[in-house]
Amino acid sequence: MVPIIKGIFAPIPTPFVDDQIAWDKLKDNLAKWGKSSLAGLVVLGSNGEFALLSYEEKVAMVRFVREHLPKDKLVIAGTGCETTAETIRLTKDCATAGADAALVINPSFYKGSYTDAVLKVHYTAVADASPIPLMVYNMPRNTGMNLSTQLVIELSKHPNIVGVKDSSGNIVQIAEVCAGTADDFSVFAGSGSFLLATLAVGGVGGTLAVANIMPELSVEVVNLFDGGKIDEARQAQQKLLAPNAAVTSKFGISGLKSALDYLGYFGGNVRPPLLPLSQPEVDKLHAILREAGL
Repeated sequence: MVPIIKGIFAPIPTPFVDDQIAWDKLKDNLAKWGKSSLAGLVVLGSNGEFALLSYEEKVAMVRFVREHLPKDKLVIAGTGCETTAETIRLTKDCATAGADAALVINPSFYKGSYTDAVLKVHYTAVADASPIPLMVYNMPRNTGMNLSTQLVIELSKHPNIVGVKDSSGNIVQIAEVCAGTADDFSVFAGSGSFLLATLAVGGVGGTLAVANIMPELSVEVVNLFDGGKIDEARQAQQKLLAPNAAVTSKFGISGLKSALDYLGYFGGNVRPPLLPLSQPEVDKLHAILREAGL
């Protein structure tokens, strides 16, 4: 059985000018990503400042990306909200807007109450109502919760839940999910830092912030691994490490946008209350990118 979603996806930032979405700048960025070897893009992910967008902006983003991205590239929309009803509504609206699949982060405000049993009911209800396939999104750094291995394995049995993006960095957990799910369930690395490790234990791709700025090298890790060229894949993986850290844990979304500006894309400003990088931080970021050959 072949996974229906595989390969490398870039979770794109939302470009702003004067705190409004800069559609012309986004169109230019999409033209560049559209020519890459990426399998597709994730819209409304953590890097897309999902939590800082209005409902209308979210749907408009999905519609615009689908209209301006080559049809052979998938569009995955982040649709996880705090309530089950809102998640279902946004998932349906994003499907209508052209999303091929939904990436659903778990609700997290009432952490003490969100047991595996509660989350299973939530995800099952969303999957039952969704007209497009779902990927579960495990992002402990943002939610403060880690979706258990057993929960993900249980959810994988639903015919409309086709994969998981795991950003925990817990390779043991990722390996357990790979071992406990069917061959056609897509297990994705949620960071470029452990892409090769995820592939090695049975994963089939990744949604990586670093893929926004290094799409071809990110794809190359997968292609080399699939081709049995493990030494070369390891070398490619190592080249991703420093830039990946720079645009994730070190400098965050502000760093990713600054890196895009540096590389000829449009990154622009983050939306308040996030703050742009200081000049010393920009200088450090540029030094990391230059060291990586960018």
